[in-house]
Amino acid sequence: MKIPKNVRKLLLLLGLGMMGITPKSLAEEAVENSSNSLRSPLPERWLYVPDHLQTSPSEDRWWKEFGDTTLNMLITKAEANNYNVASALKRIELANKEMDITRAGYYPVFGASAGWSGSQQSGAVGKNVAPSVRSSYFSAGVNMSWEIDIFGKIKRRLKADKASVEVSRADYEAVMVSLCANVAKTYLQLRTYQMQHQVAVDHIKSQEKVLKIAEARQEAGIGDMLEVTQARIVLYSTQSSLPGLESGIRTTANALAVLTGAYPSEIVPRLLSPGELPKDMGMPAVGVPADLLRRRPDIVEAEAQLAQYASMIGVAKNDFLPVLTLDGSIGTSSRNMKHLFGAHSLDYSIAPTLSWTIFDGLARNHKTAEAKIQLEEATDNYNLTVLNAIEEVENAISRYNSSLQEIDCLNLLIEQSKKSLELSLDLYKQGLTAFSNVVDAQQSYLENQNSLVSARGDALAQLVNLYQALGGGF
Repeated sequence: MKIPKNVRKLLLLLGLGMMGITPKSLAEEAVENSSNSLRSPLPERWLYVPDHLQTSPSEDRWWKEFGDTTLNMLITKAEANNYNVASALKRIELANKEMDITRAGYYPVFGASAGWSGSQQSGAVGKNVAPSVRSSYFSAGVNMSWEIDIFGKIKRRLKADKASVEVSRADYEAVMVSLCANVAKTYLQLRTYQMQHQVAVDHIKSQEKVLKIAEARQEAGIGDMLEVTQARIVLYSTQSSLPGLESGIRTTANALAVLTGAYPSEIVPRLLSPGELPKDMGMPAVGVPADLLRRRPDIVEAEAQLAQYASMIGVAKNDFLPVLTLDGSIGTSSRNMKHLFGAHSLDYSIAPTLSWTIFDGLARNHKTAEAKIQLEEATDNYNLTVLNAIEEVENAISRYNSSLQEIDCLNLLIEQSKKSLELSLDLYKQGLTAFSNVVDAQQSYLENQNSLVSARGDALAQLVNLYQALGGGF
């Protein structure tokens, strides 16, 4: 049923005039008022703006910079099989379905019915007994109910649902960025353990040679048993580190299996093959512009939540307005089936209804106040999210730079540690220095090499943190 234009205008002016509300103020007023509370101005549109759009990590492919085919395989497998990603995709689907449900409110609801009715009215209820009255008839018809959205309530609720979809999409992107970063960091930890294990194995071979020298000197009478004991202590100490490293390798490989959504038997054997850390990389040429940070999924999500709560204020204020409902039905009824669709069997009704809640114990006022508080909370969350994003990027850059500097220092330290071990061993063979100097040099060399491996792994992990802090590749 089409409502005459003058009737729609009259209802609109009547509803809004009694409340002193202009059409614009229903939802936009909330955004305009909240903008003053933001430390940076709100975007013009509450959408994924293409310039700031966070591309999918599979499109960023930032991990390709490491040049490691195994890492590429793990992340590809994780994107396809990880259960957190699957759950995030389901949340997007649910948000879209919720929006479809709201959009269905634009349309009337139709129903159909058909049946037979029989009744008998008693003739003995009056003063005189009379014959009872019986009746029976067949009926069929269609009914309709339609809440006409002349005041834009459904439209504003739909805007809130659209913002909810954007929140779900941003949550999915956050899950993807976090997943790719976790896979990369776990893989780097696996390679760190494997390289430390290889360092230990290499030193064990060297320490076994030193032990044989000490034993030979003791047998020749130019050394003593203390030197042999000290050599064995160094060797056994290094050997004792192997089980812990092997356990770390295995548990880290198992963690990668979980992240990729696979059983350990499917992927762990491949990961147990010894491998090295990717090459050290220099600092990427990147600043921290605001546009780059706004690509972060958590900031996009915070912006979408602001839009959602701003729209909900408009929905809450719409509850003050009248509701126009159109109910109607059309059908037929007849005692005999053959007359059911005759010209005189038609029934119909139409009932446009304008309902308006005059007083509800201030429930709508409290609901509107609640929506405003939620918007203020979302504004605070947006500001905090931006501050945390800046902090994470600054910390990641600082830590990565520090790790690179540490690696440079450790390379120099290892060079001198190796030279110290060679010199002390040569002097010991000539009987010109105590064996304790050889022991100290062995332990220092092993410790410094382990530190270098850890520093390289940490530097690459901090680079991953930088990618993650920037919302993915840049």
